[in-house]
Amino acid sequence: MKINSPLDAYKYLPGTNCGRCGEDTCMAFASHLIDRSKSGEDCLPMVEEDKYAKKLEELEKLLAPEIREVTIGTGEKSVTIGGDDVLFRHKLTFFNKTAYAYDVTDTMDDKELEERINTIQTFKKFYVGEFLNLDMVAVRCVSGKPETFADTVKKVIGLTELPLVLCSFDPAVLKAALEVAADKKPLMYAANQENWKEVAGLAKEYEVPVTLFAPNDLDLLKSMAKTFAEMGLENLVLDPGTFPTGKEMKTTFENFLKIRRAGIDGDGEVAYPIMAVPLTAWMAYDDDVSASYWETVVASVLTVKYGDIMIMHSIEPYALLPEVHLRDTIYTDPRKPVTVDPGVWEVGSPTADSPVIVTTNFALTYYTVESDISSNKIDCYIVVADTEGIGVEAAVAGGQLTADKIKKTLENAKFDLKEKTNYNTVILPGLSARLQGDVEDKVGSRVLIGPADSGRLPGWLEKNWPPQDK
Repeated sequence: MKINSPLDAYKYLPGTNCGRCGEDTCMAFASHLIDRSKSGEDCLPMVEEDKYAKKLEELEKLLAPEIREVTIGTGEKSVTIGGDDVLFRHKLTFFNKTAYAYDVTDTMDDKELEERINTIQTFKKFYVGEFLNLDMVAVRCVSGKPETFADTVKKVIGLTELPLVLCSFDPAVLKAALEVAADKKPLMYAANQENWKEVAGLAKEYEVPVTLFAPNDLDLLKSMAKTFAEMGLENLVLDPGTFPTGKEMKTTFENFLKIRRAGIDGDGEVAYPIMAVPLTAWMAYDDDVSASYWETVVASVLTVKYGDIMIMHSIEPYALLPEVHLRDTIYTDPRKPVTVDPGVWEVGSPTADSPVIVTTNFALTYYTVESDISSNKIDCYIVVADTEGIGVEAAVAGGQLTADKIKKTLENAKFDLKEKTNYNTVILPGLSARLQGDVEDKVGSRVLIGPADSGRLPGWLEKNWPPQDK
């Protein structure tokens, strides 16, 4: 993106404040262009009126991310990789989460193939209000036989809608697979120094994205990317090689950094998504535990430092959980606290005798409290105050959690403590104890001070709920 402020984008807009984009002003629309929640085509006058055509074209070029976006797959399950504009997340944010692909091979029998595909596509972990999933299937040719590989790819397509990576250096093998899978827009892996002409021909013929592979040779990788681009092939992914051990791991890290820095700094010849293959750890270590451990370590390092897509092997929970949790953290927008909607929410099936517990709308706080309560099968109401996504202690100190906020939350939810409950009592977190008097005065209820840690709520409620008198 060549511009990074709403003022810069505003210069290209009509400035009529027509509101057809859904925003009140063109300046408001410009701010959405910068955070990519809207595009130039959402400005209908610029699309419909010829006098704006040149400005729209210029604006879209300026708004295009420095790192090219590449889409793999079709439909709802398709994944888009790349699209970043910064080296450091705090300067803007990272867009398009790293896509995780897990491998199957064409030597697996039908039962093993089906079980592995099922594990990959059904994995999900609920975390801070969303499910974390796996993204893709990488089909590796181990047999060396085009017909065997094509048959396996066809079976995989019948088992899942996840996007595919077709893995072979043999153009004949890739061609056989593309004949059955081209309409799914898989990613070819990979073109190298020996096969690039044939693979480039396949990419043009079948109109699919392709990975360029030049292990530890950035000059060759750049040359290949330039050649493919000159052939009209720009849906490219760069693989500089993934070496999982010792000094070679350091070299891998440095290569990823060099490629991404050059792309962000304007070198369009390498401004493409980068592929990592942590699966190589399985070639470096003999035992499964060490291989899986180092695969996860490599994946974690390269998720943080610019890996846009990865091919991995281990689908054990102890490997998957750290990978997907780290990815979710890295791709959280630092400009926007992760929040839940304020209001009064029910956990279980609360009645008039159930406790009413106050917390903040910081998502991690809310879901921790909710989990601690629901896992102990406690029916209750949770009053979620709008603290702008800040946790309890900081919100009390900063004035985001106040008696007025709690009162407003109850009023907006039309939740009258005297009518809805038998005890007219709210429970404040221990870290907000100093609000007790203000809440009693403003809300007009009794206030109990609960534990600082919601994990202790079940035990605390056993001793303190219901209150001794109504």
